[in-house]
Amino acid sequence: MSSSSHFRQLLDAAAAQPDPCRLLFVFAVAELPGDATPAEREQFLAGRGGTLAPVMCVDKAPGELADFAALAAESRQTGAAWTMVFAAGLGGRNGQPPASSEIDAALQLMVEAVRDGGFARFAAYDGEGDPVVFD
Repeated sequence: MSSSSHFRQLLDAAAAQPDPCRLLFVFAVAELPGDATPAEREQFLAGRGGTLAPVMCVDKAPGELADFAALAAESRQTGAAWTMVFAAGLGGRNGQPPASSEIDAALQLMVEAVRDGGFARFAAYDGEGDPVVFD
């Protein structure tokens, strides 16, 4: 499956929900911890390992994004560098989208999950929009 079709499926699934929803995105950068071993440093330099540090988050209505390129372009306008983005959906109720307080709380939980390594339940994409699968 191409990266554009994977992200498109996410957008289409969100748009098809019976109640208005929001898509939640947490952007992260790969970092090498200060206490990394020489082997961990070598792996990191080879493009593997390290830790993920959230650098920004945003919510969007499904119709606000045409594709992954639009999300990436908008994120670059902030000036914050990132290597991966995690995505999740937050459903509304009774024909209404989630309240701002619900969105803020859900984004905070996502940020904490990424920081703590508990991101397996989120869709993940690299900087090119290719899906990332964690071993």
